[in-house]
Amino acid sequence: MPRCPWATTEPAIAYHDKEWGVPVHDDRKLFEFVVLEGAQAGLSWITILKKRKNYRKAFDGFRAEKIARYGTRDVQRLLGDAGIVRNRLKIAATIQNANAFLALRKEFGRFDTYLWSFVGGKPKQNRWRTLSEVPARTPESDAMSRDLLQRGFKFVGSTICYALMQATGMVNDHLVTCPQHAELGSAPRRK
Repeated sequence: MPRCPWATTEPAIAYHDKEWGVPVHDDRKLFEFVVLEGAQAGLSWITILKKRKNYRKAFDGFRAEKIARYGTRDVQRLLGDAGIVRNRLKIAATIQNANAFLALRKEFGRFDTYLWSFVGGKPKQNRWRTLSEVPARTPESDAMSRDLLQRGFKFVGSTICYALMQATGMVNDHLVTCPQHAELGSAPRRK
């Protein structure tokens, strides 16, 4: 299968084929991606994919209501968990982001409504032929990053926001030679 060239080994292949670029509208899953994309900062995505199951367990299934109440004991537990990236700043950011997520959801009703507003509520269909054409950031990701930072989120720079947009299907960045590009461009898929 001529998939995007970054997906060459597992678990990246399965992630590419089943998940990357599929529109996500579930608030908990969107929050999961905010956490994982932030955790990935300075690391490879494959590292985070391999630790994803551990992240779900360590962070209570990404239930923001629970994470927002984490205290010192929880931070110490997480710093001792070899199954996740044990970075104090990223752990603290996850707790802070849970609180910011809850405040944002209260304001907008759904986190989904807020995030998808940066792309006008529907996936942007790109037509890249090579990986070198795919941007690391866009005006939309710049705007998302600025707004999230103003609302108290951490580890949400423009490059991280663009990766979030790619992962959750806000943009279709599969190369045009990849079968996923046409599939995601033509039919609505699972949430």
